Amino acid sequence: MTKSFREKWPILIALFVAAVLSAAGFPAFAQQQVALSTPTNPVRAIRAASNAVDSAAKSDTAPAEAAFNRAWPVFASPRCRNCHPSGDAPLQGDDGHVHIQDVKRGADGKGVYGMKCSTCHQAANLPGANMPPGNLKWSLPPANMKMVIQGETAGQFCRQLKDPAKNGHRTLAQIIDHVSSDDLVGWGWNPGDGRTLPPLSRPEFVAAMKAWADNGAACPQ
Repeated sequence: MTKSFREKWPILIALFVAAVLSAAGFPAFAQQQVALSTPTNPVRAIRAASNAVDSAAKSDTAPAEAAFNRAWPVFASPRCRNCHPSGDAPLQGDDGHVHIQDVKRGADGKGVYGMKCSTCHQAANLPGANMPPGNLKWSLPPANMKMVIQGETAGQFCRQLKDPAKNGHRTLAQIIDHVSSDDLVGWGWNPGDGRTLPPLSRPEFVAAMKAWADNGAACPQ
């Protein structure tokens, strides 16, 4: 390697990275950061290029991460969390205690043997405070697609939600349709007397989820 080439190759690296950033659609400031940080030391040149890529990637994913963080308190609220437990028993109440009748998930999420969800949960909420809530679809997710919320962070649940192997092979568009129009999801905003509502309205929640998808569906860390 000639002395001339040794002096030039850090510059070539930086220019190459800038070209890659441009092709990938990263913000212009990241390309400028590479160009302005071109040193004669090759290790410093590579480090500057790497830092610019990281900075550009974080900037690019920030809107989606922020949108999912806005939606997350709804998922984490009792109205969603109680039917997305880490174990095989549903939860009850705003405190999330285990279902007192010792109900179990079952393979299809609708209970087992004589303890089917539909035994107590009818087509609509029964009148009175903390009486059995109702919906024709009342169930947990099936055993092969638990979609756990209890104990998860926003980032962990987001990655579950996007994983086709864990979300029933739904696309992003189908996920947005599910949270927007599914009537069992909608029950969360009509839970019956004695139960708190989610911290966002359903339109606010749906808007945050659409913003997440529209901005690339990146997940919080």
